[in-house]
Amino acid sequence: MTCRLAFVHALSPLHAGTGQSVGAVELAIARDRATGFPYLPGSSLKGALRDRTRDRDRDPRLVRELFGPDTTNASEHAGALAFGDANLLLFPVRSVAGTFAWTTSPYLLDRFARDCSEAGAPVPPRVQAPASCERCRVARDAVIRVGERVIFEDLDFTYDADTNVAALAAWLGDRIFAGEDAWKRSLASRLAIVHDDTMTFLAQHATDIVARVSIDDATGAAKGTALWHEENLPTETVLVSLVAAMPNDKTRSLAPDAMFDELDRIVRPSIQLGGKATVGRGRCRVVFDLAARTGGGK
Repeated sequence: MTCRLAFVHALSPLHAGTGQSVGAVELAIARDRATGFPYLPGSSLKGALRDRTRDRDRDPRLVRELFGPDTTNASEHAGALAFGDANLLLFPVRSVAGTFAWTTSPYLLDRFARDCSEAGAPVPPRVQAPASCERCRVARDAVIRVGERVIFEDLDFTYDADTNVAALAAWLGDRIFAGEDAWKRSLASRLAIVHDDTMTFLAQHATDIVARVSIDDATGAAKGTALWHEENLPTETVLVSLVAAMPNDKTRSLAPDAMFDELDRIVRPSIQLGGKATVGRGRCRVVFDLAARTGGGK
């Protein structure tokens, strides 16, 4: 089995829904039951890539090899690729200075480091955890600082300037924004490491919630009580998934590295993930970390 990291960068609000209402939000996003952190189901990523492969290449053999036969013939053999859920890595929040910040936490980084080890990729630089919920760690030249403070949403922090934050931002930027120096600099100046409890609060209460209404064609007014609320992951959210190549006897025409090269080609320049595509939701960049070639994965 050969694994690679797949970074999902939301270029518009991303609705990875569960079909279940939560309180006043009728269409909530998928969340991990234990942690409450949002994620994009692996089935959503696999389905979008399968559709893109079929539409772009029109090669049924490639679709069957990478993703398996269609539903009616699913018992014939499995596809060569297995897609894990894309878990939260960087969460954008409003900032008084610098427009927005990319936040993450020690737990999210530890989980990400575990995935890196599984993929045979280098482990990212470690950053010391903030001492309390009232503190965060940023790079020395961060644009999100306001004097001696950092202010997100309604939260006010004392910051600790940490050179390891810049090292982590550079490590992530080389993978998420390869060849895009402006975005690498943006990440370096906006990255903030917050306490795990603060991250839980932000992930619960700083998502994008919009009201939608259905209009009656005859009257031009709202149709009865057809008003609902949708929850989305905000633009600039970054998630990360593990994708594994596991060829079987019927899917060995491509080597694992060639499979990931095909995926990397298929997703460019962007791809729609999740629901609500007709109202602009889910336009994403998917970036495969191809640095670890065969022999590095498990």
